[in-house]
Amino acid sequence: MTTLTEEPRAFRLSMLIYDTRYRSMTIQVFALLGFLALVAWLVNNTVENLAIAGKDFNFSFLSSRAGYDISQVLIEYTNDSTHGRATVVGILNTLLVASLGCLLATVIGVLVGVLRLSKNWLVARLMTVYIEGFRNVPVLLWIIAFFAVLTELTPAPNAFRGDNPTASMFLWDSMAVTNRGTYFPEPLFARSLGNLDLYYFKISNDLLAILAVLFASAWISARIKRHADKVQNATGVRPATFLQRLAVSILPIVALMFILGLYLGKPELKGFNFQGGVHLLNSLIALWLALALYTGAFIAENVRAGIMAISKGQSEAAAALGIRPGRVMKLVILPQALRVIIPPLISQYLNLTKNSSLAIAVGYMDIKGTIGGITMNQTGRELESMLLMMFIYLVISLLISLAMNIYNSSVSLKER
Repeated sequence: MTTLTEEPRAFRLSMLIYDTRYRSMTIQVFALLGFLALVAWLVNNTVENLAIAGKDFNFSFLSSRAGYDISQVLIEYTNDSTHGRATVVGILNTLLVASLGCLLATVIGVLVGVLRLSKNWLVARLMTVYIEGFRNVPVLLWIIAFFAVLTELTPAPNAFRGDNPTASMFLWDSMAVTNRGTYFPEPLFARSLGNLDLYYFKISNDLLAILAVLFASAWISARIKRHADKVQNATGVRPATFLQRLAVSILPIVALMFILGLYLGKPELKGFNFQGGVHLLNSLIALWLALALYTGAFIAENVRAGIMAISKGQSEAAAALGIRPGRVMKLVILPQALRVIIPPLISQYLNLTKNSSLAIAVGYMDIKGTIGGITMNQTGRELESMLLMMFIYLVISLLISLAMNIYNSSVSLKER
């Protein structure tokens, strides 16, 4: 019996084109080289044009004096601070409005999404009007509309002055709503722990202590719940844990507040404006409400779609077991609907964060207002400023996507 074996052919350059084993790789290498050549040409062309204009490419302007004020700041900042610090203030302001917006939009979206499926005709139609009204009007118009309402329909600070003031404060004279912003009581501590100096900014030790106590309380509460689940799985009887978890959640933080000597610093009218307390600019409130209500309309549709994706037999089976409708929604429908809701929810969070760049329309100093606005105009470093701003938005968006994908993985079905 004779066995025929084919001799391996020697490699030839023509095989890069005519051999299907190498052809796709060859095409990809040429495409990559073409792309790199295009990038090199763009960079070289940019550098040559900058040189013709008498400019170079560097970020040294970030260490020069900013020279402008920012009204809403979360860290210490004056007009003598650097452009780099102004950029950090802008980043923190962006994160602030994005966090507040995502939180409120989620609450609104879940409530409206559930209520739109209500059997009550009036409630369902009102939710439909809200959704169609907000998502079909550009968010920029909503931002300007909210800002106009807050500045035109609220009183000036001098309206609170005199023996017969035309405006009055709310909540036992502790909260003032004016055309310059809203003033809230500020939590202060008589026995403060001071600040932790991190060179570039300071963090309140009181805040760190509060966060540590809250985290420890949440961890102990979760341990109690896990123990109750274990007992229930073993015996079929769930031990009562409500009072234990309530005590663990409340008593430690109340004790810490007593130790620190918590009291509220109320805003007071001094001179031409209110002094003290927490001041929220109307631009921040208008931006927050507009972004939350606009994005909440889209999230509501995602929630409605997620609930409708769950088989009706699930709710019917739960009802047959005697579970009340509210608990059916909380314990049966929503946990399963989350797997459908979360992926589009990530896109809505990203949209809200990027839409916060419209803050410049109402004068809120976020990233666009600082590094992409005044800093860029003062220094003439438009290329560096735009690249830095794009990089910051990219990092923020990737971090949001990463966090939401981790959460999505934690609630997804675990196949055995």
